[in-house]
Amino acid sequence: MSVLHDISARGLARQLNQRSVSPRIVTEHYLARIAAHNDALGAFVEVTPDGAMERLAAVLPDAVRGPLWAVPFGDKDLAARAGVPTRYGSAAFRSFVPEVSDPLVAALDATGGISLGKTATPEFGMTGYTESAVSAPTRNPWDLSTGAGGSSGGAAVAVAAGLLPWAPGSDGGGSIRIPTATVGIVGLKPSRGRMPFGSGLDSPDGLAVSGPLARTVGDIRFLYDVMRSIAPLPYAVTAPEVPRPAALRVGVTTVSPWDDDTEIVLDDDAAAAVAWAAEVLAASATVSQATWEPVGYPDLFRTLWRASAARIPVRGSELTQVEPITRWLIEEGRALSSEAVLGALAAARVFEKQTISAFHAYDAVLTPVLAQSPRPVGWFDALDAEKNFTQQVQYAPYTSWVNVAGLPAISVPVTMSATGQPVSVQLVGRPGGEEALFALAELLEQARGPLPHPPVWYAN
Repeated sequence: MSVLHDISARGLARQLNQRSVSPRIVTEHYLARIAAHNDALGAFVEVTPDGAMERLAAVLPDAVRGPLWAVPFGDKDLAARAGVPTRYGSAAFRSFVPEVSDPLVAALDATGGISLGKTATPEFGMTGYTESAVSAPTRNPWDLSTGAGGSSGGAAVAVAAGLLPWAPGSDGGGSIRIPTATVGIVGLKPSRGRMPFGSGLDSPDGLAVSGPLARTVGDIRFLYDVMRSIAPLPYAVTAPEVPRPAALRVGVTTVSPWDDDTEIVLDDDAAAAVAWAAEVLAASATVSQATWEPVGYPDLFRTLWRASAARIPVRGSELTQVEPITRWLIEEGRALSSEAVLGALAAARVFEKQTISAFHAYDAVLTPVLAQSPRPVGWFDALDAEKNFTQQVQYAPYTSWVNVAGLPAISVPVTMSATGQPVSVQLVGRPGGEEALFALAELLEQARGPLPHPPVWYAN
């Protein structure tokens, strides 16, 4: 029997706008799902039922309805919402309640959406798994002994488990694509400069961008258009013309820029997913092996990641309240010389140009998302920061380079593993080339057919 959380985000927006489904019943349905299952999953760190119902009452009389009118979502706990605790995944902000909402939060409210609370994130979003000192670990609904990936782990689990129809996330090194691949939904990292908020132009390194997480490619395309339309773009990225699928060119590679630095072992299921996706795409597009020999990437990324941590607003005795890997990143970042940081920024721009040049013959490049199967909760070393960083690279070596190059990328579940969990691939596009990614991802989705949901989906 069909239930409300079976409806896609796009379909729900349409039905709500047409009043063929009750906004109050939808909100109550999702709040009930969260109440029933969040303790086991750790998707939300703060649930705001009173605020959601107040917000719903405010939008119900709207004569002009925004594109997400009455559609539930959750704010990632890196985004401040006025009057709601915003912890940034850190004990150092355990009691912080902002008075002003961040621009993205205000913009999403302007679409008519209803926030149901704050989704879990690791401390300051600095890791590719979602286990923090201020909340229970976020668990993979396919196997509760494993983690959800990060840093948009709470958002990904909420969508995969049917606690939300969609969620906004942010991605500075894979933070949308890693968790969506871990739990088997779709996630988009847009091009640098394509989002009005979280554009990638908000910081010197240009890494982090905002993007949507949802269950289908159609939902992602719809939500991408909505998120891009909520304010004037701060920077014009020219979108290339998208040819018909038969004229699209796809390169395939399992090379990562970490290969000469860290031992990367590609899981058999991940390799099989790439092979399956390449075969499917070859029926509609031109597919060939891409030659790529990235050089010097690990050093520049390590420097940029440490430098980004230097700006975290925790100092002096407050450093004792943050987790060991965060403290290490902050201290390492603040010890960097200006010469080292500027050198890494310059190297990143060189890497960007070389990468775009290496893939200039393709409309998209097909890669794995993850090199390993979902990791057990507690697997990432909580005390040895350098080992922790290496473990994160070994788990997800295919994502951070996309941020450095400023390119769009989409994570799409395509196959099931030997243990019965979804396995995803990544499609990386040209600058501004999101439309080609949507076209190719839809081909994969159509060939794959419906995937099963995790067991919690079917529970009341």
